[in-house]
Amino acid sequence: MNSHSIRETAAVALSLLDLTNLKDDCTEAQIDALCARAQTPFGNSAAICIWPRFVAYARNILGTGHVVRIATVVNFPSGEMEVADVAAETREAIADGADEIDLVIPYRKFIAGDEKAVTDMVRAIRAECTGPVLLKVIIETGELKDAALIRRASELAIEAGADFIKTSTGKVAVNATLEAADIMIRSIRESGRKVGFKPAGGIGSVADAALYLSLAETIMTPDWPMPSTFRFGASGLLDDILAVLSGAQPASVAASSY
Repeated sequence: MNSHSIRETAAVALSLLDLTNLKDDCTEAQIDALCARAQTPFGNSAAICIWPRFVAYARNILGTGHVVRIATVVNFPSGEMEVADVAAETREAIADGADEIDLVIPYRKFIAGDEKAVTDMVRAIRAECTGPVLLKVIIETGELKDAALIRRASELAIEAGADFIKTSTGKVAVNATLEAADIMIRSIRESGRKVGFKPAGGIGSVADAALYLSLAETIMTPDWPMPSTFRFGASGLLDDILAVLSGAQPASVAASSY
């Protein structure tokens, strides 16, 4: 993103942000705060990403048809629930008002060689995500580790109907990395399908965000990252975005990363 100023990058990152609170001890008061923080003087985040138990509460705050979408997680974070249970969890979340479903694949089964488990899970949840509901599929790249496994999980998720493929739950030792992002975005390009990409976990600054946006623009096209094709899953990134957009953080802070 060499042609973009840090301010421009911050504004883009804000529009692509899934502002996240998936803390185990999350409270309704924190959801109140999250919904408020998602609506900034500089524009809104793309979505909030929260536990299923808070979806109805957040929908009541934001109302129907709000520009800030509500994303929630299923089969999260272990990836070890039964398909029928995940489908039921998804149905309930959508009934409560979820716009987007972030699904963890059964990555441990996949590592053990069971590709069918991934395909069956994604297809089943795809069938529940009707109409405008987006399905983002988390492949947990930090646990897959191997480049060939990351590529294959990406391919399986795309073939089974993912709207997005997402790196991580943010709940393991290694989350989003540029190496995994490179593999995943190339898989999207090679599929020829309109599938988005969501790096999540450990992206805390506009400088970090710029690296992922630059990678996506290089592999795809300069105008490819937009809310329908690119999201950041983050809890701390908004603070840095707002610091840059408000002028509290000088542009030189992140200049070395461009």
